[in-house]
Amino acid sequence: MPKPLVLHPDRLFPADPRTRDIARALYASVRDLPIVSPHGHTDPRWFAYDEPFANPAELLIVPDHYVFRMLFSQGVRLEELGVPTVDGSPTASDPRAIWHIFAANYHLFRGTPSRMWLDWVFAEAFGIDVRLEAETADHYYDIIDAALKTPEFRPRALFDRYNIEVIATTEGPLDPLDHHRAIRASDWSGKVVTAYRPDPVLDPDDPKFIANVQLFCAMAGEDAGSFAGYLRAHEKRRADFRAAGASSTDHGHPSAFTANLPRSEIEALYAKVTSGPVSAAEAELFRGHMLTEMARMSIADGMVMQLHPGVHRNHNAAVLARFGKDKGADIPTAGEFVKALKPLLDLYGTDPRLTLILFTLDEDVYSRELAPLAGHYPALKLGPPWWFHDSPEGMRRFRERATETGGFYNTVGFNDDTRAFLSIPARHDVARRMDCGWLAQLVVEHRMEEDEAFDVARALAYDLVKQAYRL
Repeated sequence: MPKPLVLHPDRLFPADPRTRDIARALYASVRDLPIVSPHGHTDPRWFAYDEPFANPAELLIVPDHYVFRMLFSQGVRLEELGVPTVDGSPTASDPRAIWHIFAANYHLFRGTPSRMWLDWVFAEAFGIDVRLEAETADHYYDIIDAALKTPEFRPRALFDRYNIEVIATTEGPLDPLDHHRAIRASDWSGKVVTAYRPDPVLDPDDPKFIANVQLFCAMAGEDAGSFAGYLRAHEKRRADFRAAGASSTDHGHPSAFTANLPRSEIEALYAKVTSGPVSAAEAELFRGHMLTEMARMSIADGMVMQLHPGVHRNHNAAVLARFGKDKGADIPTAGEFVKALKPLLDLYGTDPRLTLILFTLDEDVYSRELAPLAGHYPALKLGPPWWFHDSPEGMRRFRERATETGGFYNTVGFNDDTRAFLSIPARHDVARRMDCGWLAQLVVEHRMEEDEAFDVARALAYDLVKQAYRL
């Protein structure tokens, strides 16, 4: 007998009755606010051409590294899940078989955010009322597959169904932005914008860095042989991205290190990094100086900066070689911001034209570094719990550690940072529930008046993100 799938209406709310009642009321006031998704990795092709999603596996398993990293950790091979290989060698292609593997191992996700998001998708998006397990695998597959063949489950219809006001995708500096042009040329009213992620032409440790810089400058009609031409190429590409709706840049550097080199030194360093191998220290110095250049450009063109440092990306060399980047092998590293950001902040930390949103995977720096920095410098804001900490416990720890020094209004609400389209409303629902529970606790402890909690709940769900990202 299949076990029921039930989403309890009080999930994630405090257990204490009085606190729970306040959390319920706060959540009711923000539950139906539009979703603003200012940073993520959904595919703009979906919205440009509005084609049906292929099948349940292609929608929910193959592109989602949250899903297959857990399965991989328990011995399921990526080939069995249909994850494409770098060299094009074949992997599993039967979506129903892939789904059966997923269903048989769904118990591995118990207690994780992925389980919570997926159950929301199954129950709310597809109306399924029994739990996913091996015995219900075909039942799930058939319901989801049939739904994906209907107009109501095409990307644009789902965008409208979940009251999404705006989604920002993230593209690299070599992207021609054709999909975004197609969206803007269509008669669809949904707002999908891009964000400028220049890492491939900022990071000398990228194996393709020199070739990337050559192509990048050629796209902009600039001379890759001079640092001045390289900077002008950034300015031109940023303008292209702004024309595609971008209001932000994003930087996934290994650390938050910044530098402010004299012109002669950065010109010499640029010549070195674009002509041959460099040391790790030289690569870090170049990235650090270019973060400062990006801040200068943001002041000039109004684009908000996001910094996502502190990840050892693609830690598993064998997986990287066979399957490429972003396959679930990224591991958090320790963070440091106080010394690292000082050169940039000495120049621009009090400039009202700059907004720099900081993220971390090192929770120890919330109270020690990030909240004190954001609680002082007007240019700095704190991004929400990111990636491994996009979870109920991570959200609670963030509020506990960041609020006392940084307050609520030096944060930027929530962003889902996801490749999995249907997890967007699920993740925003979790964030709204957790914030309302935290605010309810402040009310019952007489640390905040109830009317103030309603104001803050709306700000965290909607207002702050629009203000911070200039949307």
